[in-house]
Amino acid sequence: MFRTVLSVSLVALAAAACATAWQSSHMAVTPVQSQDSYYVKGHNAVAARAAERNPAHAKNVILFIGDGMGISTITAARIYAGQMKGLDGESYQLAMEKLPYSAFSKTYTHDSQVADSAPTAVAMTTGVKSYNGTLGVTQAASIKDCASAKTSGTTSLWEIAEDAGMATGVISTARITHATPAATYAETTERDWESDKDVSDAGKAAGCVDIASQLLAWQGKYGNGFDVILGGGRTNFLPATMTDPEYPNEKGVRLDGRNLVDEWQAAGPNRTAVIDRAGFNAFNWNSDGQIFGLFEPSHMQYELDRAKDGKGEPSIAEMTRAAITRLSRNPNGYVMMVEGGRVDHGLHAGDAQRALGDAAALDEAIAAAVAATDPKETLIVVTADHSHTLIIQGYPDRGNPILGLVKEGGKLTTARDGKPYTTLSFANGPGSVCTKQPDDKYQCDRKDLTNVDTTALGFLQQSLIPLGSETHGGEDVAIFAGGPGANLFSGTVEENEIFHVMARSLGLVK
Repeated sequence: MFRTVLSVSLVALAAAACATAWQSSHMAVTPVQSQDSYYVKGHNAVAARAAERNPAHAKNVILFIGDGMGISTITAARIYAGQMKGLDGESYQLAMEKLPYSAFSKTYTHDSQVADSAPTAVAMTTGVKSYNGTLGVTQAASIKDCASAKTSGTTSLWEIAEDAGMATGVISTARITHATPAATYAETTERDWESDKDVSDAGKAAGCVDIASQLLAWQGKYGNGFDVILGGGRTNFLPATMTDPEYPNEKGVRLDGRNLVDEWQAAGPNRTAVIDRAGFNAFNWNSDGQIFGLFEPSHMQYELDRAKDGKGEPSIAEMTRAAITRLSRNPNGYVMMVEGGRVDHGLHAGDAQRALGDAAALDEAIAAAVAATDPKETLIVVTADHSHTLIIQGYPDRGNPILGLVKEGGKLTTARDGKPYTTLSFANGPGSVCTKQPDDKYQCDRKDLTNVDTTALGFLQQSLIPLGSETHGGEDVAIFAGGPGANLFSGTVEENEIFHVMARSLGLVK
């Protein structure tokens, strides 16, 4: 009994010490979306928990998003990462799983049971739920009228932070104009309008602006703009007449003739644009300079394809460490998003190995962030925007390769068709066992995998429903959190409550 009381007392003392570690001096604001019903409900839910739990204030927030990283992907990534290290994969623990608080997040959107990445990211960056395919708008928008974004916009946490004098950053292994990173700065009813090439004639006539152009406008509208931008997607910032600086057979795609990278550099002092590891390494991360890194014409490479000779692209962990060094210089704190965007792409492709490789790389970035920050000052939140249809199945032996065929007692397990099957598969996607015949009908007949190396890079797991791209899944996803305010996560919460926890912990919203 004495030990229990002492333990509780020590926990209470630790919590009290943490509560006084950082006191927010920010002026709380009311975002433009504050009257939206999803915002109000999320605000009230988090406020009620805060009244009960007395969370500490955070100086900094880092939001990690594993795009598409559902529960089954986390489990498979855990086993994969452990096995790649020569350890027992089943009992291995990811860095994200070591964070002390967790919850489930409900990912449905205003108009769909199964979400896409745009409104789910917006839920986390602005506190509202909206329509699939839209960015930075509320339910008041009309998805058939791009101009409605002008009257149904939102204020993101990154915009609020910039206006409060904080440092801001966004990192993604996808294009920086892609749905998740764009949710920090863009407002549009068309998530695919990443450059002016993509905007319809009607959209242009209505004055609707592409996402890359919005990033440039954002840089002068809110504070001094992002201090750190790292990811892929050069083509959306370069004119169609310009050859890519790394790939002589590729060009930019902009039709307006603008070079947005040059414009970004010219818009403020001490700005550096980089395209490769050499530029990344040369930048002084201990300075107050701003950096715009675009490492590929489109998405960055998968982790398993990324050159590890010191000349390839920086890893997501390296980018995270460097960004923390730079952003930590601001005495007012910082807000940063780190997205493992290609987890989602590997899953869409039915390529579990590449997806797990990127999930493990994201976890390395999380470990780097935990090591580089003070848990009394920095709230770290790890989650996914939505899930996928990845399945872990059969009764494989303990220690069986997660990418391998199911074996029980060391022997291949066969299905009723007499053929073995893999531990991982998908409900739908390009690896479907149903193939189109010359008469345009589909015939379903599983390939015999007995002599196939299912651990080879590029192997596509079998699925049932034939689709060119595997779909998202609609089940709840995990939230892991640590640091000031993390105790506001528990049970099952609405995805847009993540915004309210972060903003409240920083003292940025009323």
